[in-house]
Amino acid sequence: MTETADLIIVGAGLAGSAAAWAAAARGLSVVVLEAFPAGHRRGSSHGSARIFRRAYPDPLYVRLTGQAGELWRRLEAESGESLLHLTGGVDFGPLRNPERLHAVLRSCGVPAELLKPAEAAQRWPGISFDGGGPVMFHADAGVLDPESAMAAMLRLAAVGADVRMGTPVTRLAPTPGGDGAIVHTDSGTFTAPVAVVAAGAWIAPIVGDLVRLPPLAVTQQQVFHFAPRDLPPQPWPIFIYRDDIDDFYGLPGGRSGEVPGAIKLGEHRGGAVATADGRDFNVDPGARQRTTAFARKRLPGLNSSPVNEVTCLYTSTANEDFILDREGPFVIASACSGHGAKFAPLLGEILTDLATGRAAPDPRFALAAHLT
Repeated sequence: MTETADLIIVGAGLAGSAAAWAAAARGLSVVVLEAFPAGHRRGSSHGSARIFRRAYPDPLYVRLTGQAGELWRRLEAESGESLLHLTGGVDFGPLRNPERLHAVLRSCGVPAELLKPAEAAQRWPGISFDGGGPVMFHADAGVLDPESAMAAMLRLAAVGADVRMGTPVTRLAPTPGGDGAIVHTDSGTFTAPVAVVAAGAWIAPIVGDLVRLPPLAVTQQQVFHFAPRDLPPQPWPIFIYRDDIDDFYGLPGGRSGEVPGAIKLGEHRGGAVATADGRDFNVDPGARQRTTAFARKRLPGLNSSPVNEVTCLYTSTANEDFILDREGPFVIASACSGHGAKFAPLLGEILTDLATGRAAPDPRFALAAHLT
């Protein structure tokens, strides 16, 4: 038998879960098909900590983070859960260009401060700012909890969504007339006027024969948690440092840190090329060595050896802009390029807009923009 719905969503990571929440809230009947069990660690949305920040050199993303922040607070209010904890955010290092970030944030009406290294060191003694030039701080930054957020969004979506975990899509196709989508699984077939494909690193294998996609780089990244030297641990901001050698981000690690006050630390770039199903889950020894060296050099408030380590996937476009577009009965949601988690509830609204005939918020997110 073929089951019908108003909307089919392929993938229940952050973007797919957010789309289910948004679509169900608008009264649509939704089927969500997720290949793996809830809480799996094969993709990009697992764990207890992701960065939320307003600090982008691009006013478009600054504006979108503001909209996303409002939706995070709506999600908290509707779910009764605390999902976004503001810690403030610190940006430093010559290639991070704190002066430019400060100017862009101020031009967008986002409060921000530009500090001297000595001033920053007084506020955050666990971080070394020596030789790093000016430091930018903005208060509207912090840590969000992706696993709890996905669970909350899917729970709220249950009013109109049929969520099926452990149900991989085996084939996706347009209906014979081209005015809808047919989604095949081993446990049944589903059809709807529109299918949202929010499958992360699996998007090309699922929809690549139906929609012309630009090159997408899938890499296996790794993150490490470091225990604080002081107990009780001092409050830490989220932070990003970039120079011609190092490109690191850090944030309080939450549950995934395993020890009180652990800080999650990782490189934004440099992961090994992988595939969704072919990754090996092995931590790169070179990445471990580089991250440990950075912690010793820049983070005196942390012990010098990681307490744990884990891998995850990035799926990136060439310029790290998202793809949020519709072609026929298929809405494409990719690729978050390592910085998409903070936008999750806004992505859900955008994907639902696309599914119901509205436009994306900016032409840069169109498939055509990535194919030129």
